[in-house]
Amino acid sequence: MLHIRLTRVATALVATFAIALPLDGPLGFGTTAFAQQGNQQWFVPNQGGGQGSGQRPPGAGQPAQQRPPDGRPGQTAPTPQPGAEQENEPPPIQVQLPPMPNIPAIGRGTAPTAAVIGIIGFRDVMRDSAAVQHLERVHSERRDKLSQDVQKEQNIWRDLQQQLANQRATMAPEQIRAKERDLQERVTNAQRQFRDRTRILGESHQYGAAQVERVTGQILRQVAESRGMNIVLPREQVPLSTPEFDITDAVLEQLNKVMTTVVIPPENMPLAQFAPTVAAPGAAPATTTRPAAAPSTAR
Repeated sequence: MLHIRLTRVATALVATFAIALPLDGPLGFGTTAFAQQGNQQWFVPNQGGGQGSGQRPPGAGQPAQQRPPDGRPGQTAPTPQPGAEQENEPPPIQVQLPPMPNIPAIGRGTAPTAAVIGIIGFRDVMRDSAAVQHLERVHSERRDKLSQDVQKEQNIWRDLQQQLANQRATMAPEQIRAKERDLQERVTNAQRQFRDRTRILGESHQYGAAQVERVTGQILRQVAESRGMNIVLPREQVPLSTPEFDITDAVLEQLNKVMTTVVIPPENMPLAQFAPTVAAPGAAPATTTRPAAAPSTAR
């Protein structure tokens, strides 16, 4: 079964090479703190990445501005009396940690090879990729058609509501309720159909994007290896570099040679119904890898 990462091509590729993890506390958890006193280590819970002293920082737990009781914004709440918070909250607890485990020495490892860095502009590659342009063109046409269908259905709803309002005076209560039920049922069914079409539209776009991502990643590796590069960084995260490090044009040129279109499911076909028609990796070749409707150009 084909798994598709639910990310856009450029974002997924950038995340492959640069990942930032915000660290609130010493280990990134933001809920504990450690204090050292002499040769002892103490565990101080619920410090939110504290300062290592086991005490609350000045002003902690006291918002600078609160909504007054009358609900009008922009007014400062009454200042709490000094010492009120200390009387209501217990002092922080310090608990001694267990003994430090024995950490054996680590033998000298193999030093990494010298870094040979490359730079790539993923945005430029995605913008000028023929396959991405094909995917976006088909996706835009289908999205516009869906928007038009939604607008037409909404106009029908308004007309039916107006007709019901004009006929209400001449209809029996039972007839009015039946008309209202019919209208509500139509609205509910149409909303469900539009939700399904929207989901299918997103799935088809992700399916095409995953194909571009897979091929671009392989080409990027080939171009980097051909130039002896072992690190490739996104251009957006490199403030200064010289042109000889940039492999954007080489990757784009090779990508447009091997991939000018993507396989897209027929319009309004769920991906689960379409994907099994494509042979799995390592499987025997099928008689065709695409439906007869030529999904790569379907609109």
